Amino acid sequence: MKNLPSRAKKIRLFLSDVDGVLTDAGMYYSEEGDELKKFSTYDGGGFLLLKLVGIQTGILTSENTALVERRARKLRLDHVLQGYWDKTGAFHRLLETLGLTPDQVAYIGDDINDLPILRQVGIAAVVPDHCLPADFQPHYITTRKGGSGAVRDFAEWLLRLRGEYELALERYFEFIQKQHERS
Repeated sequence: MKNLPSRAKKIRLFLSDVDGVLTDAGMYYSEEGDELKKFSTYDGGGFLLLKLVGIQTGILTSENTALVERRARKLRLDHVLQGYWDKTGAFHRLLETLGLTPDQVAYIGDDINDLPILRQVGIAAVVPDHCLPADFQPHYITTRKGGSGAVRDFAEWLLRLRGEYELALERYFEFIQKQHERS
């Protein structure tokens, strides 16, 4: 894929799907009917590394649950778009609000409802166990499955492509030190 480093340098916003990317796509229910999801702590680190170099972060999902809202709040994501069956419409409204174009976005998805966005963004990634048509060619396929650090994998790949991985690590350790000093 030609020009990936120049595409990567344009990225100002990193968006992720939830089910199948931040989770393993499983829907777990308790006897009482509570819905449960398994998230990987690795992904939180990926979002943080991106934020430390000035890339906004967010999620875009057709689901609408309090537990996803809690996870997003804990990760301090900049944008939480839930309950959008028409992900493309929500995506374009967000871009309009932020004054961004699709080529300034990196997006990771796993299923056909992500396809319209994946085809428009500057950098498109999928998880290895995705359910997208075989003819779709993403810019990157993560080495980790959804719910097992796929977002972290994509974030680190993107940062390396931009030449900012070491800077992100440096800022991460500064951030950790400041957190330690506050406690």
